[in-house]
Amino acid sequence: MADHSVEITEGCRLPVLRKNQENEDEWPLAEILSVKDTPGKKLYYVHYIDFNKRLDEWVTPDRLDMKKLQFPKKEAKTPMKNGLPGSRPSSPERDVKKSLDLHVQSASAPSRGKTLPTPKRKAESVSLATQVTAATPVPSLPSSAEASQASVYPAMRDTSFTIKSRDEHEPLTSLTTNGTTSIQRHLIPPQPGRKRKSCGGTDEMVKMFQNNSPRCSTVYLLPGEDSQDSSDGIPSAPRMTGSLVSDRSHDDIVTRMKNIDCIELGRHRLKPWYFSPYPQELTSLPILYLCEFCLKYLKSLKCLQRHLTKCNLRHPPGNEIYRKGTISFFEIDGRKNKAYSQNLCLLAKCFLDHKTLYYDTDPFLFYVMTEYDSKGFHIVGYFSKEKESTEDYNVACILTLPPYQRRGYGKLLIEFSYELSKVEGKTGTPEKPLSDLGLLSYRSYWSQTILEILMDLKSENGERPQITINEISEITSVKKEDVISTLQYLNLINYYKGQYILTLSEDIVDGHERAMQKRHLRIDPKCLHFTPKDWSKRGKW
Repeated sequence: MADHSVEITEGCRLPVLRKNQENEDEWPLAEILSVKDTPGKKLYYVHYIDFNKRLDEWVTPDRLDMKKLQFPKKEAKTPMKNGLPGSRPSSPERDVKKSLDLHVQSASAPSRGKTLPTPKRKAESVSLATQVTAATPVPSLPSSAEASQASVYPAMRDTSFTIKSRDEHEPLTSLTTNGTTSIQRHLIPPQPGRKRKSCGGTDEMVKMFQNNSPRCSTVYLLPGEDSQDSSDGIPSAPRMTGSLVSDRSHDDIVTRMKNIDCIELGRHRLKPWYFSPYPQELTSLPILYLCEFCLKYLKSLKCLQRHLTKCNLRHPPGNEIYRKGTISFFEIDGRKNKAYSQNLCLLAKCFLDHKTLYYDTDPFLFYVMTEYDSKGFHIVGYFSKEKESTEDYNVACILTLPPYQRRGYGKLLIEFSYELSKVEGKTGTPEKPLSDLGLLSYRSYWSQTILEILMDLKSENGERPQITINEISEITSVKKEDVISTLQYLNLINYYKGQYILTLSEDIVDGHERAMQKRHLRIDPKCLHFTPKDWSKRGKW
């Protein structure tokens, strides 16, 4: 459908033919990112608007709908502000910041001498920064500092849930259970015109009331004493340092385009999703070959065969700290095994978008999950974590390789990261922002883990069992903010007659039971042989 009389340039937009998941033809709007001449025809690299970048591809002219071609708009070379050339255009963020600065200056006494320099952000090492895609915000509890960013989740539910706080320091109290293990849906009809109120603190007593019907239970959150937690209720923004850096300044035309066509890793051939900074001379090859044990990249099959005769590795370097059946985990120090860690980051960058890749891997540990057969230990996925995290992060980057996705390995990686946190005696949370697929995996894991605890609560001596949010956090090693945001995401928290109640619906119980029946892969703590180190002592590095 291409009209060769019209020249298509970079920045043009037009419908492009592609196959959807049902293998049907569709014509989504796409932007031309690059044009290249090949013998006999031109090829166009397109990005489908409102689609994930992993779907970007080279297309031939016959897939372009020239009838709806949109040329790029010309932008003014010199942005103008207040009619004055040479000034940067105004932005809401800058205006708000300027007004705040003026208020601060007017409120404080005039200072003399030099102003203090702004501390520079230290560029920390490693791997991978991912970006959250378009999502529907779920309101967070005002008492938790990180709940706002932890409660941004994709729109997967028809019902929306809004909580408003009557007092920022009012604690969540109790959830009690009485009777059988199931739940009554819509036990308490919402009153028209009445707004739901939020729960405040995080040291709450949880009481579940279960009715005598075969599938009904309600959880009441009763007011109690103020929490001693130091949460100030101010939502924290994603941090700008570390391995997950939400920095779009490097998102230029080069990094927006996939540069590797195909990767051969053991018995698998992988189609990369995103750009990865492999050496430029390797990007023109039809296939990039990787040793599946040391992850070294080679330019040809002959080079790979020669390398395999000299490579003695049959498993990732480092210590094997877990083995059950064919599944093993290896702990790799980014300082002691720098070459392997850097090669792992390069491979992971092919499947994780918007992450800044650094070659200084010293401050990180890598936990590689493998599957064993007669030929050796084959990499399935991995996650990395900082040796020292001031913000209780137990995962920096996490990835399951595409051939092993949708088989339960992602959730197994997440469960293993929390098992390590349990041994360390800490609660943990993944670095924000999460990728779209990572977000779904974590939300699913948190939901199943918390529901498992709530549904296993049993009454003792005829009294309603009690559990606090802190106790749920200690049992699971899931950070309190993630526990609260998960309860919100599941739409369980309600406010009724001066009490916070948590109602588990029959749909949620049925869905949880079905999900747990499918979840065959679990971590066995007895098979974990792990001794945490005190990385605050520099000699441990």
